[in-house]
Amino acid sequence: MRHRRGESTPQPDVWTGRATNRVQWFLALIGAACMALGIALAVESAWESGVAPLAMAVVGCIAAGLLVLFGTLAFVHVALRVDEECLEVRCGHIGLPRRRIPLSHVAGAEFAPHVTPRHWGGWGYRWRPEKGTAVVVRRGEGVVLRLWDGHTFTITVDDAEVAVQVIKDRLRPKAPGPAH
Repeated sequence: MRHRRGESTPQPDVWTGRATNRVQWFLALIGAACMALGIALAVESAWESGVAPLAMAVVGCIAAGLLVLFGTLAFVHVALRVDEECLEVRCGHIGLPRRRIPLSHVAGAEFAPHVTPRHWGGWGYRWRPEKGTAVVVRRGEGVVLRLWDGHTFTITVDDAEVAVQVIKDRLRPKAPGPAH
């Protein structure tokens, strides 16, 4: 389909975007190293210092490793999907946590050029009473949704300006077709 200059290009049925944080991979490696240390302690230790202290060290290393590993892998990236009816945010490789927001619940969308983990208290799924809720996986541009219930939801995503335009276009009432 060709468009003349000045005509708007139709939006795709589904818009997708994502943001990635490569630093999280380094943190995931630290978690894996903690787990490996716990396993090595369990396998290679002579158990001469007693069962309780060694068991606590093994369990502590493995638990800390799992928490760091899965906590960071959950926020290595975020994927945003906008279709005709809703907006869906999925985090990490297994898509959890996930949030679906019907577009009927969205009052507006704004481009945020400078979203930082520091302003939200770190990476991940965040809530701050004065700011709302956010999924922050890296510093940079994002989308801020204003919901009809007065809350806001911020997502860091590449091409956030395009995402905002797609969302705004979907929030506009559809013009009635020609009468037949």
